[in-house]
Amino acid sequence: MSRGRGSNLARLIFLGPGLIMLTLLAVVPMLLMLSTMFFQRGRFGGVVYEFTTANFSRLFQPLYLNVIQDSLVVAGLVTVLALLIGYPTAYAIAQLPPKWKTIALLAVMLPFWTNFLIRMYAWTILLSGPGLVNEALTGIGLIDKPLDLLYNRGTVVVGLLYGYLSLMILPIYSAVERLDPRLREASANLGASPVRTFFSVTLPLTLPSALIGAVLVFVPSFGNFVVPEILGGGKAIMVGNLIRDQFLKARDWPFGATIALVMIVVTVVLLLAQAVVSRRTRSA
Repeated sequence: MSRGRGSNLARLIFLGPGLIMLTLLAVVPMLLMLSTMFFQRGRFGGVVYEFTTANFSRLFQPLYLNVIQDSLVVAGLVTVLALLIGYPTAYAIAQLPPKWKTIALLAVMLPFWTNFLIRMYAWTILLSGPGLVNEALTGIGLIDKPLDLLYNRGTVVVGLLYGYLSLMILPIYSAVERLDPRLREASANLGASPVRTFFSVTLPLTLPSALIGAVLVFVPSFGNFVVPEILGGGKAIMVGNLIRDQFLKARDWPFGATIALVMIVVTVVLLLAQAVVSRRTRSA
């Protein structure tokens, strides 16, 4: 009995500070923000504590539904592209010799050592009219005049993909690295081709990590407002921009909190779906 109490006390001592910080700095502010959904905007901004459900009906207006739909499409496209690029990249890194594997992983993580804003502004230099990309294309004769590469939805997708691709590569690399090579050897010994081995052994065992990477890419892409502002020029409005504008420009905190609820619901649904698929994959 004393050992059980001692172990529980030890867990409480180690987990306590983290749980307190998480509660005070994340859970409580989120609950306070979400509680404002049921109140009204003041005449000059802020919150008037009079109960209303108008914020929810306003959320279903075509203007806001289109923004949410466009954000889901962009985030989904970024996630699919990240998976198509990140999976073979992670698989290739896992097959490298130890020396080159370390160098490749450093190259993947290197962008995280640079401020996100600086990286996005660097893309504006690359893609602007007199930028390096247009100069290179003009120099080799592929184009006669600079292309309009900035301030469109395609540029936003490229920026988000660049910003979050590493979050797809690292979980998949970790899963491929942990795979028991004897499983693939057994598949080959039983006469399976490399392609059959990949789809029958490697892919199912690494699918949970790929889903984790998909969630890690989709969620920040869905709520991002920096990339649409810098690379989209404010023309590609996403949910993150809408929430920011409601809090900082329109000063409509109740409606901003209502839109934020959409992000929370999407995140929870994705996490639950990832957990269910991972559980079924492990039990299969």
